[in-house]
Amino acid sequence: MNDLNKSRLGFKKLFPPHFSLKEFSLSKGNWLFLIFATLVTASGTMYAADDLSMSALTLTTNADGSQEYSVTLQILIFMTALGFIPAALIMMTSFTRIVIILAILRQAFGLQQSPSNQVIIGLTLFMTLFIMTPVYNKIDEQAIQPYLSDQLTSIEALDKAKVPLRAFMLEQTRVKDLGTLADMAGIESYAKPTDLPMTVIIPSFIISELKTAFQIGFMLFIPFLIIDLVVASILMAMGMMMLSPMIVSLPFKLMLFVMIDGWNLVIGTIATSYGLGT
Repeated sequence: MNDLNKSRLGFKKLFPPHFSLKEFSLSKGNWLFLIFATLVTASGTMYAADDLSMSALTLTTNADGSQEYSVTLQILIFMTALGFIPAALIMMTSFTRIVIILAILRQAFGLQQSPSNQVIIGLTLFMTLFIMTPVYNKIDEQAIQPYLSDQLTSIEALDKAKVPLRAFMLEQTRVKDLGTLADMAGIESYAKPTDLPMTVIIPSFIISELKTAFQIGFMLFIPFLIIDLVVASILMAMGMMMLSPMIVSLPFKLMLFVMIDGWNLVIGTIATSYGLGT
């Protein structure tokens, strides 16, 4: 009770009964009181922080001399790495090739909103999951399950997990692209592509994926371009120059695509380009 009364007296001295913002001004004593209260609060916070255990920042030295992060810090790193998952999904899987092919196919139809972006992204995600399932199974067998059963440390599990993913990317990467990025990185010679670091393999894989996607998209674009040219020539011959050829050719494009079971062919072509179903 005494401490409470003292604090009330202190606040009454600091803030008069008829207090207003216009008349508010701090004297030298009031300033000293505020500074003293701030220092006391800060010192109490520092003492409380000193009492806390910083187990999240500890490292454990294994028998072989390697170091292992604590579980709390592993969770922190994992939560931070979640922000990089979209970039890893786009740049280290088949996502890039599939979404570009589907976007070019929609452009070849002459449609702007159908299929919508949500449909294209959804189909791309599930196709990526389908194509990357064998790679994930290898990662789960070689890295995830041994790590969960405490047979591997986190660093060893990451090294094991890189092997199947790196093999997948190298299978789809052109030697020329690897050589170009290796020269830019200052790597003059290497025995085999697996000796290259991931910082070279990943951009090389992306460049190769872009080239392959545009090649497949070009082959898909040609039949629809021919239909546009034929319709435009017929309309020109009939003197209907004011009528847009895109409007007239769209039904013929859709009919041709449905008759040849186009979606089955496109999806099959994409899957075959990754060595599935062969």
